[in-house]
Amino acid sequence: MAALYVVATPIGNLNDMTPRAVETLKSVSLIAAEDTRQTMKLCQVFDIHTPMTSVHRHNEADKGRQIAERMAQEDIDVAVVTDAGTPCVSDPGWGLIEAALSLDIPVLPVPGCCAAVAALSVCGFDTRSWAFYGFLPREKKELREALRDLLQGPPVAVVHESPFRVIDLVEAIDETLPGAKISASCDLTKLHELTLRGGAGEVLNKLRANPKAEKGEYCLVIDLHGVEKPEAAAQANANLSLEARLVEGMTAGLTLRASQEQLIAEGEKKNAVKQAALRLKRLFADDGDEA
Repeated sequence: MAALYVVATPIGNLNDMTPRAVETLKSVSLIAAEDTRQTMKLCQVFDIHTPMTSVHRHNEADKGRQIAERMAQEDIDVAVVTDAGTPCVSDPGWGLIEAALSLDIPVLPVPGCCAAVAALSVCGFDTRSWAFYGFLPREKKELREALRDLLQGPPVAVVHESPFRVIDLVEAIDETLPGAKISASCDLTKLHELTLRGGAGEVLNKLRANPKAEKGEYCLVIDLHGVEKPEAAAQANANLSLEARLVEGMTAGLTLRASQEQLIAEGEKKNAVKQAALRLKRLFADDGDEA
């Protein structure tokens, strides 16, 4: 009976190619590759001569159905690979797998490299509960919304990022998720592999100081254990008196008037805020008299 094999390939170091992966790619009738040029290089190293066809993000729905139908009609085995790592983990592959399953064709994993798992394994955080989010939005507003949404999930988040945008991403994390820690890995398993760890601000400074920061794809592990959730912060504010919240704003550098306007913008009643400000003024005046 035909079978579809989901084969993981090296993310850098070719020695990570498993014997089973090589055997599978040699034994199937067809390799469905994200980029046949990249997979051809891998096949040359391991003396694999199996025919290939291109199945990528822009054609995998239609092409996947065509391949699955051929598998069923001709009773042939097929392997699906991407340029590096495990298919379907922020990479193409789902279209062919979905089509195969719809025809009751067995889909079997041939496990191996995965950048997200590799980065998790060396981050040093408590990774008993985590979620993978792939690439986050590029636009600043959408990015910050996506970062805040991370707080609704597990306490550890894994994301991918381009070397050309990684500094912007870490800067947004530092601003949006105060208290977050980061383990940022690039060039995993390669000669110049690097992992930067620390608070978001600390990692940001390390990236800015690294002249080679724009080289190599990044996988970031974000530890959210120390980040206060918005609802918790809102509840904490609700438990404070208006006077205390006004003083908190002034401590942050606002004038009393600006602090009042901020509370009103947050939904507090204007008259209540005004009365709290008057009480503060009287308190400050009394302190001055005593002095």
